[in-house]
Amino acid sequence: MKKKKLAFFAIIVALAVLLSSYPLDSYISRPGGAYELGPLVEVAGGDEDDEGTLSLMTISLLKATPVLYAFAKFQDGYKVMPADQVRSPHESDEEYNVRQLKMMADSQVNALQVAFDIADKPYEVTNNGVYVMTVLEGGAADGILEAGDRVISVDDNQFSTQEEFVEYLSGQEEGQQVELVYEREDREITDTVELAPLPTDPERIGIGIAFVENKEITTDPEVTIDSEKIGGPSAGLMFTLEILNRLLDEDITKGYDIAGTGTMESDGTVGRIGGIDQKVIAADNQDIEIFFAPDDVTEGASESNYALAKKTAEKIGTDMEVVPVKTIEEAMDYLEELQPK
Repeated sequence: MKKKKLAFFAIIVALAVLLSSYPLDSYISRPGGAYELGPLVEVAGGDEDDEGTLSLMTISLLKATPVLYAFAKFQDGYKVMPADQVRSPHESDEEYNVRQLKMMADSQVNALQVAFDIADKPYEVTNNGVYVMTVLEGGAADGILEAGDRVISVDDNQFSTQEEFVEYLSGQEEGQQVELVYEREDREITDTVELAPLPTDPERIGIGIAFVENKEITTDPEVTIDSEKIGGPSAGLMFTLEILNRLLDEDITKGYDIAGTGTMESDGTVGRIGGIDQKVIAADNQDIEIFFAPDDVTEGASESNYALAKKTAEKIGTDMEVVPVKTIEEAMDYLEELQPK
Protein backbone atom coordinates (compact mmCIF):
# COMPACT_ATOMS: atom_id res chain seq x y z
CA MET A 1 0.00 0.00 0.00
CA LYS A 2 2.83 2.39 0.90
CA LYS A 3 4.49 1.76 -2.48
CA LYS A 4 1.23 2.52 -4.29
CA LYS A 5 0.89 5.79 -2.40
CA LEU A 6 4.46 6.75 -3.24
CA ALA A 7 3.92 5.90 -6.91
CA PHE A 8 0.70 7.91 -6.97
CA PHE A 9 2.45 10.85 -5.30
CA ALA A 10 5.31 10.66 -7.81
CA ILE A 11 2.84 10.71 -10.69
CA ILE A 12 1.05 13.75 -9.24
CA VAL A 13 4.37 15.58 -8.79
CA ALA A 14 5.49 14.74 -12.33
CA LEU A 15 2.15 15.90 -13.73
CA ALA A 16 2.35 19.16 -11.77
CA VAL A 17 5.89 19.81 -13.03
CA LEU A 18 4.80 19.07 -16.60
CA LEU A 19 1.75 21.36 -16.46
CA SER A 20 3.76 24.19 -14.92
CA SER A 21 6.78 23.98 -17.22
CA TYR A 22 5.69 22.56 -20.60
CA PRO A 23 5.93 25.46 -23.11
CA LEU A 24 2.87 26.21 -25.26
CA ASP A 25 2.91 28.07 -28.56
CA SER A 26 1.53 31.20 -26.94
CA TYR A 27 2.43 33.94 -24.48
CA ILE A 28 0.93 35.50 -21.37
CA SER A 29 1.08 39.27 -20.93
CA ARG A 30 0.32 40.99 -17.64
CA PRO A 31 0.73 44.45 -16.06
CA GLY A 32 4.39 45.24 -15.47
CA GLY A 33 5.80 48.17 -13.54
CA ALA A 34 6.78 51.81 -13.67
CA TYR A 35 10.43 52.69 -14.31
CA GLU A 36 11.34 56.17 -13.12
CA LEU A 37 13.42 57.74 -15.87
CA GLY A 38 15.48 60.04 -13.66
CA PRO A 39 18.04 57.35 -12.77
CA LEU A 40 18.14 56.09 -16.38
CA VAL A 41 18.76 59.38 -18.21
CA GLU A 42 21.84 61.55 -17.73
CA VAL A 43 22.26 64.90 -19.50
CA ALA A 44 25.66 66.53 -19.12
CA GLY A 45 25.13 69.70 -17.11
CA GLY A 46 21.37 69.17 -17.15
CA ASP A 47 18.78 70.27 -14.59
CA GLU A 48 18.41 67.67 -11.81
CA ASP A 49 16.49 69.42 -9.00
CA ASP A 50 12.96 68.51 -10.14
CA GLU A 51 10.39 67.51 -7.52
CA GLY A 52 8.13 65.23 -9.57
CA THR A 53 8.92 62.12 -11.59
CA LEU A 54 8.50 60.89 -15.15
CA SER A 55 8.18 57.13 -15.64
CA LEU A 56 7.84 54.68 -18.50
CA MET A 57 5.41 51.79 -18.18
CA THR A 58 6.02 48.15 -19.02
CA ILE A 59 4.09 44.95 -19.42
CA SER A 60 5.49 41.55 -18.50
CA LEU A 61 5.58 38.84 -21.18
CA LEU A 62 5.83 35.18 -20.21
CA LYS A 63 5.99 31.99 -22.24
CA ALA A 64 2.70 30.20 -21.64
CA THR A 65 2.48 26.87 -19.84
CA PRO A 66 -0.75 24.93 -19.22
CA VAL A 67 -0.94 26.24 -15.65
CA LEU A 68 -0.25 29.86 -16.64
CA TYR A 69 -2.69 29.58 -19.54
CA ALA A 70 -5.52 28.45 -17.25
CA PHE A 71 -4.62 31.06 -14.60
CA ALA A 72 -4.58 33.90 -17.17
CA LYS A 73 -8.07 33.05 -18.39
CA PHE A 74 -9.51 33.96 -14.99
CA GLN A 75 -7.18 36.73 -13.86
CA ASP A 76 -7.95 40.42 -14.48
CA GLY A 77 -5.25 42.19 -16.45
CA TYR A 78 -3.79 38.99 -17.94
CA LYS A 79 -3.99 38.17 -21.65
CA VAL A 80 -3.24 35.04 -23.67
CA MET A 81 -1.66 35.77 -27.06
CA PRO A 82 -0.83 33.32 -29.87
CA ALA A 83 2.88 33.25 -30.72
CA ASP A 84 2.28 34.81 -34.15
CA GLN A 85 0.92 37.94 -32.42
CA VAL A 86 4.24 38.34 -30.61
CA ARG A 87 6.91 36.99 -32.95
CA SER A 88 7.00 36.99 -36.75
CA PRO A 89 6.90 33.52 -38.39
CA HIS A 90 10.64 33.48 -39.17
CA GLU A 91 11.76 34.94 -35.84
CA SER A 92 13.30 33.03 -32.95
CA ASP A 93 12.91 34.07 -29.31
CA GLU A 94 16.45 35.47 -29.39
CA GLU A 95 15.72 37.46 -32.55
CA TYR A 96 12.51 38.76 -30.97
CA ASN A 97 14.52 40.06 -28.01
CA VAL A 98 17.05 41.68 -30.36
CA ARG A 99 14.22 43.36 -32.27
CA GLN A 100 12.68 44.71 -29.06
CA LEU A 101 15.99 46.18 -27.91
CA LYS A 102 16.60 47.71 -31.34
CA MET A 103 13.17 49.34 -31.34
CA MET A 104 13.96 50.78 -27.92
CA ALA A 105 17.26 52.17 -29.25
CA ASP A 106 15.53 53.73 -32.27
CA SER A 107 12.84 55.25 -30.06
CA GLN A 108 15.59 56.93 -28.06
CA VAL A 109 17.11 58.41 -31.24
CA ASN A 110 13.72 59.94 -32.10
CA ALA A 111 13.21 61.11 -28.52
CA LEU A 112 16.57 62.87 -28.52
CA GLN A 113 15.94 64.46 -31.92
CA VAL A 114 12.52 65.80 -30.93
CA ALA A 115 13.64 67.00 -27.49
CA PHE A 116 16.69 68.80 -28.88
CA ASP A 117 14.55 70.40 -31.60
CA ILE A 118 12.16 71.78 -28.98
CA ALA A 119 15.00 72.92 -26.71
CA ASP A 120 16.83 74.38 -29.72
CA LYS A 121 20.02 72.46 -28.96
CA PRO A 122 22.46 71.07 -31.59
CA TYR A 123 22.47 67.41 -32.67
CA GLU A 124 23.37 65.25 -35.67
CA VAL A 125 21.69 62.03 -36.86
CA THR A 126 23.69 59.64 -39.04
CA ASN A 127 22.93 56.27 -40.66
CA ASN A 128 25.74 53.86 -39.89
CA GLY A 129 25.28 50.63 -41.84
CA VAL A 130 22.32 48.27 -41.49
CA TYR A 131 21.26 46.38 -38.38
CA VAL A 132 20.41 42.68 -38.73
CA MET A 133 17.05 41.83 -37.13
CA THR A 134 16.52 38.28 -38.43
CA VAL A 135 18.63 35.78 -40.36
CA LEU A 136 16.36 33.65 -42.57
CA GLU A 137 16.80 29.92 -42.13
CA GLY A 138 18.29 28.46 -45.32
CA GLY A 139 19.30 31.89 -46.62
CA ALA A 140 22.75 32.84 -47.89
CA ALA A 141 23.86 34.34 -44.56
CA ASP A 142 22.46 31.52 -42.40
CA GLY A 143 25.27 30.40 -40.09
CA ILE A 144 27.30 33.54 -40.80
CA LEU A 145 25.36 36.58 -39.64
CA GLU A 146 23.38 36.78 -36.39
CA ALA A 147 20.58 39.02 -35.16
CA GLY A 148 22.19 42.11 -33.66
CA ASP A 149 25.08 42.27 -36.14
CA ARG A 150 25.72 45.60 -37.88
CA VAL A 151 26.69 45.26 -41.55
CA ILE A 152 29.23 48.00 -42.23
CA SER A 153 29.98 47.35 -45.91
CA VAL A 154 29.42 45.00 -48.85
CA ASP A 155 32.31 44.73 -51.33
CA ASP A 156 33.81 47.87 -49.73
CA ASN A 157 30.57 49.79 -50.41
CA GLN A 158 29.04 51.56 -47.43
CA PHE A 159 25.36 52.44 -47.32
CA SER A 160 23.57 55.28 -45.57
CA THR A 161 20.02 54.03 -46.32
CA GLN A 162 18.17 50.73 -46.61
CA GLU A 163 17.33 51.57 -50.21
CA GLU A 164 21.00 51.83 -51.20
CA PHE A 165 21.73 48.47 -49.53
CA VAL A 166 18.84 46.71 -51.30
CA GLU A 167 19.64 48.34 -54.64
CA TYR A 168 23.23 47.13 -54.57
CA LEU A 169 22.34 43.52 -53.73
CA SER A 170 19.46 43.36 -56.20
CA GLY A 171 21.90 44.17 -58.98
CA GLN A 172 23.94 41.01 -58.31
CA GLU A 173 23.41 37.47 -59.60
CA GLU A 174 22.74 34.15 -57.90
CA GLY A 175 25.95 32.41 -56.88
CA GLN A 176 27.98 35.60 -56.89
CA GLN A 177 30.19 36.03 -53.82
CA VAL A 178 30.18 39.27 -51.88
CA GLU A 179 32.47 40.33 -49.05
CA LEU A 180 30.67 41.45 -45.90
CA VAL A 181 32.27 43.51 -43.17
CA TYR A 182 30.14 43.48 -40.05
CA GLU A 183 30.37 44.34 -36.38
CA ARG A 184 29.44 41.94 -33.58
CA GLU A 185 29.92 42.81 -29.91
CA ASP A 186 32.48 45.51 -30.78
CA ARG A 187 34.46 43.11 -33.02
CA GLU A 188 34.81 43.79 -36.76
CA ILE A 189 34.52 40.60 -38.84
CA THR A 190 35.01 39.98 -42.58
CA ASP A 191 33.22 37.08 -44.31
CA THR A 192 32.33 35.99 -47.82
CA VAL A 193 28.69 35.16 -48.63
CA GLU A 194 27.41 33.48 -51.78
CA LEU A 195 24.18 35.16 -52.87
CA ALA A 196 21.14 32.90 -53.13
CA PRO A 197 17.36 33.13 -53.59
CA LEU A 198 15.55 34.44 -50.51
CA PRO A 199 13.69 31.67 -48.63
CA THR A 200 10.67 33.96 -48.34
CA ASP A 201 10.78 35.13 -51.98
CA PRO A 202 12.68 32.77 -54.35
CA GLU A 203 12.33 35.26 -57.21
CA ARG A 204 14.71 37.62 -55.44
CA ILE A 205 18.45 37.24 -54.78
CA GLY A 206 20.08 38.39 -51.57
CA ILE A 207 21.89 37.47 -48.37
CA GLY A 208 18.70 36.43 -46.54
CA ILE A 209 18.25 38.87 -43.68
CA ALA A 210 15.60 41.21 -42.33
CA PHE A 211 17.22 44.50 -41.36
CA VAL A 212 16.72 48.17 -40.51
CA GLU A 213 18.84 51.27 -40.82
CA ASN A 214 21.30 51.71 -37.97
CA LYS A 215 20.65 55.30 -36.90
CA GLU A 216 22.93 57.04 -34.44
CA ILE A 217 22.68 60.50 -32.88
CA THR A 218 25.23 62.79 -31.29
CA THR A 219 24.05 65.69 -29.16
CA ASP A 220 25.41 68.73 -27.37
CA PRO A 221 25.12 68.39 -24.41
CA GLU A 222 25.78 64.66 -24.38
CA VAL A 223 22.96 62.39 -23.22
CA THR A 224 23.41 58.89 -21.80
CA ILE A 225 20.42 56.54 -21.49
CA ASP A 226 20.65 53.27 -19.55
CA SER A 227 17.83 50.99 -20.73
CA GLU A 228 19.61 47.78 -21.73
CA LYS A 229 17.00 45.51 -20.13
CA ILE A 230 13.92 47.29 -21.49
CA GLY A 231 12.69 46.60 -25.02
CA GLY A 232 10.17 47.99 -27.48
CA PRO A 233 9.40 51.47 -28.82
CA SER A 234 6.58 52.43 -26.45
CA ALA A 235 8.71 54.58 -24.12
CA GLY A 236 9.48 57.15 -26.81
CA LEU A 237 7.08 59.79 -25.46
CA MET A 238 8.29 59.52 -21.88
CA PHE A 239 11.98 59.55 -22.86
CA THR A 240 11.30 62.74 -24.82
CA LEU A 241 9.68 64.39 -21.80
CA GLU A 242 12.48 63.30 -19.45
CA ILE A 243 15.20 64.64 -21.78
CA LEU A 244 13.30 67.91 -22.12
CA ASN A 245 12.96 68.15 -18.35
CA ARG A 246 16.76 67.96 -18.10
CA LEU A 247 17.42 70.41 -20.93
CA LEU A 248 14.94 73.07 -19.75
CA ASP A 249 15.39 75.13 -16.60
CA GLU A 250 11.80 74.71 -15.38
CA ASP A 251 10.42 71.57 -13.74
CA ILE A 252 7.82 70.38 -16.26
CA THR A 253 6.49 67.78 -13.78
CA LYS A 254 5.21 70.53 -11.43
CA GLY A 255 5.84 68.07 -8.59
CA TYR A 256 3.56 65.27 -9.88
CA ASP A 257 4.36 61.61 -10.49
CA ILE A 258 3.71 61.28 -14.23
CA ALA A 259 3.82 58.23 -16.47
CA GLY A 260 2.61 57.35 -19.94
CA THR A 261 3.27 55.43 -23.07
CA GLY A 262 3.45 55.92 -26.84
CA THR A 263 5.99 55.79 -29.60
CA MET A 264 7.76 58.96 -30.69
CA GLU A 265 8.14 59.74 -34.38
CA SER A 266 10.83 62.11 -35.58
CA ASP A 267 8.18 64.77 -36.32
CA GLY A 268 6.86 64.68 -32.73
CA THR A 269 3.83 62.46 -33.40
CA VAL A 270 2.87 60.10 -30.57
CA GLY A 271 1.99 56.63 -31.89
CA ARG A 272 -0.22 53.89 -30.45
CA ILE A 273 1.14 50.89 -28.60
CA GLY A 274 -0.07 47.51 -27.36
CA GLY A 275 -1.16 46.65 -23.84
CA ILE A 276 -2.43 50.13 -22.93
CA ASP A 277 -5.01 48.69 -20.51
CA GLN A 278 -2.36 46.68 -18.69
CA LYS A 279 -0.12 49.73 -18.43
CA VAL A 280 -2.96 51.75 -16.89
CA ILE A 281 -3.38 49.03 -14.24
CA ALA A 282 0.38 49.00 -13.62
CA ALA A 283 0.48 52.79 -13.31
CA ASP A 284 -2.36 52.78 -10.79
CA ASN A 285 -0.56 50.09 -8.78
CA GLN A 286 2.47 52.43 -8.63
CA ASP A 287 0.38 55.44 -7.46
CA ILE A 288 0.99 57.41 -10.65
CA GLU A 289 -1.03 60.65 -10.67
CA ILE A 290 -1.06 61.58 -14.40
CA PHE A 291 -0.97 59.14 -17.32
CA PHE A 292 -0.40 60.16 -20.97
CA ALA A 293 -2.11 57.90 -23.55
CA PRO A 294 -1.81 58.09 -27.37
CA ASP A 295 -4.99 59.48 -28.88
CA ASP A 296 -5.00 57.91 -32.33
CA VAL A 297 -6.95 55.33 -34.29
CA THR A 298 -5.07 53.35 -36.93
CA GLU A 299 -6.47 51.14 -39.67
CA GLY A 300 -7.99 48.00 -38.18
CA ALA A 301 -8.35 49.47 -34.68
CA SER A 302 -11.85 50.05 -33.27
CA GLU A 303 -10.79 52.66 -30.73
CA SER A 304 -7.83 54.78 -29.74
CA ASN A 305 -5.34 53.89 -27.03
CA TYR A 306 -6.77 56.77 -25.02
CA ALA A 307 -10.34 55.46 -25.26
CA LEU A 308 -9.30 52.04 -23.95
CA ALA A 309 -7.10 53.62 -21.28
CA LYS A 310 -10.01 55.76 -20.10
CA LYS A 311 -12.34 52.74 -19.95
CA THR A 312 -9.76 50.79 -17.96
CA ALA A 313 -9.24 53.67 -15.53
CA GLU A 314 -12.99 53.87 -14.92
CA LYS A 315 -13.24 50.10 -14.50
CA ILE A 316 -10.56 49.92 -11.80
CA GLY A 317 -11.77 53.12 -10.12
CA THR A 318 -8.47 54.98 -10.14
CA ASP A 319 -8.06 58.65 -9.27
CA MET A 320 -5.23 58.88 -11.81
CA GLU A 321 -5.82 61.46 -14.54
CA VAL A 322 -5.65 59.92 -18.03
CA VAL A 323 -4.60 62.52 -20.61
CA PRO A 324 -4.96 62.08 -24.42
CA VAL A 325 -2.02 63.21 -26.58
CA LYS A 326 -1.47 63.13 -30.33
CA THR A 327 1.87 64.98 -30.34
CA ILE A 328 4.67 65.96 -27.98
CA GLU A 329 3.39 69.52 -28.22
CA GLU A 330 0.04 68.48 -26.73
CA ALA A 331 1.81 66.80 -23.81
CA MET A 332 3.95 69.91 -23.22
CA ASP A 333 0.90 72.21 -23.47
CA TYR A 334 -0.88 70.14 -20.81
CA LEU A 335 2.11 70.30 -18.49
CA GLU A 336 2.53 74.02 -19.04
CA GLU A 337 -1.06 74.66 -17.95
CA LEU A 338 -0.85 72.23 -15.02
CA GLN A 339 -0.99 73.92 -11.61
CA PRO A 340 2.01 73.11 -9.40
CA LYS A 341 1.28 70.48 -6.79
